[in-house]
Amino acid sequence: MDIKVIAFDADDTLWVNEPYFRKTEEAFFELMSDYLQQRSLERELMKIEIGNLPLYGYGVKGFILSMIEAALKVSDKTISIEVVDRILQLGKSMLDEPIELLEGVEEVLKTLKGQYRLVVATKGDLLDQERKLRKSNLGHYFHHIEIMSEKDEANYQKLLRHLDIHPHELLMVGNSLKSDVLPVLNIGGHAIHVPYHITWEHEMIENNIEHENFKMVNTISEILPLLA
Repeated sequence: MDIKVIAFDADDTLWVNEPYFRKTEEAFFELMSDYLQQRSLERELMKIEIGNLPLYGYGVKGFILSMIEAALKVSDKTISIEVVDRILQLGKSMLDEPIELLEGVEEVLKTLKGQYRLVVATKGDLLDQERKLRKSNLGHYFHHIEIMSEKDEANYQKLLRHLDIHPHELLMVGNSLKSDVLPVLNIGGHAIHVPYHITWEHEMIENNIEHENFKMVNTISEILPLLA
């Protein structure tokens, strides 16, 4: 591999993220338990979230708005203002959650810095992702931070142009096959999948990728021997 740049996904690759969404969902389901059973409410919330992605994008803010919309829908717009306020507080609590680095992350970044240009390639709300990066204290390892509205081939191509590299000189490391692996492979780059134990349903696809530029490891530390 003639790698010049290694790009890392952020949420659930560098630090914990999805468990905070799951915890908030559970609190939301409990709050709305008088209106709909959890499984039905879970499906309704997911449908609304996916429908709102073109409007709000990814991240906590869109999630808050989707929870409010779901609450209004399943209650036939009868929920009290106190319930709306409680949903807003649940969302704000997510924005105050601590940043918990995943095991091995800092060791990997410390080892690779100087050998490659390291970048963060993530998606989501700009302010929220900037906040998490700042609280992580990892910013000094990275040459560039790219926060995308969507991790698709066009945006990865844009990243390549910004970094002035060819596709085969990029390695993407992340936990999502849909967002971190397939688009990069499709444009001629390299990708390493580091699964996380919880994955948002919208990001789940069949794990049957066969590609010469694709590798899968169990932990982020295992990428080091592959680059030796």
